[in-house]
Amino acid sequence: MRGLRTALALGMALFFTAGAFAQAWPFRPIKFIVPFPPGGPTDIIGRSAAQILQTALGQPVVVDNRAGGTGTVGLGALAKSPADGYTVGLTAITLTISPHLGPVPFDAFKDFTLISRLGATTPIIVAHPNFPANNLAELVAYARANPGRVNYGTPGIGTAPHLAAELLQIAAGITLVHVPYKGTVQLTQDLLAGAITLNFESSLTMARANIKAGKLKPIAMLTERRSPLLPDVPTAVELGYPTVSAAPWWGLGGPARLPREMVSRMNAAIVQGLRSKEVVDRLAAVGIEAAPSTPEEFDTFMHAEYTRWGNLIQRAGIKSQ
Repeated sequence: MRGLRTALALGMALFFTAGAFAQAWPFRPIKFIVPFPPGGPTDIIGRSAAQILQTALGQPVVVDNRAGGTGTVGLGALAKSPADGYTVGLTAITLTISPHLGPVPFDAFKDFTLISRLGATTPIIVAHPNFPANNLAELVAYARANPGRVNYGTPGIGTAPHLAAELLQIAAGITLVHVPYKGTVQLTQDLLAGAITLNFESSLTMARANIKAGKLKPIAMLTERRSPLLPDVPTAVELGYPTVSAAPWWGLGGPARLPREMVSRMNAAIVQGLRSKEVVDRLAAVGIEAAPSTPEEFDTFMHAEYTRWGNLIQRAGIKSQ
């Protein structure tokens, strides 16, 4: 009997200790992996999410930029991290594209715990001022009359801009010539110089200054809704191409098997933070639309995106470099 009482007392002590430990999380800094280099909209939304978590959880959230492989290097590092709540990271559209192009260091669905969507950027088709087409209808008509003579640049094969161009070619029945670059710096320089004709730009803010200066002209937005930054530029969707929407998106995730209570706390913090006017305005200023969600909604969205891009990559016969 005395042994039973001792065992029960020990069990109760362990129970309450475990409960206190769980409630104490987090009691040290959290690492936030951003799988892209510093600067630009990706880094801005990653750091915004990190700041939201830091304020809500009361511990420093330290951003760790892990660039490489169009995001796959950082995502691989996140997937291999301990599921203890002290490593989270920025997930991205890369999760649903890269696995269809070749081997990646993660399984998009088995290796991550999805916490919340964060938002999406505002892609746009822009053209050199000398290009004869001034809108999407004129672009399609010109491309049909000149098959294989209109070129466009992207940051690389299998990137979101490349897939956006493939969507338009299929929907409009046109043929464009893809000129892949390794990043956006040389691409932008060549577009401004007229060496290439079009750019399926993944971020409106990257092109907006040149549009305002008259160095580029907008053709169409590649989102469901017009952007308040360029409200006079229509979307491909409203111009009769409902499938031509390709906004790169981001989310918050952690390694697989992250404890549910941690997921719930971080989700509540992100949802509240992304609905604040200050954060919404900060993101909107760089062309990002905040889009918080439940983990379940994020999971449904991820599966739909994975299927959508996989089908397109197979249909267009896209192969990685």
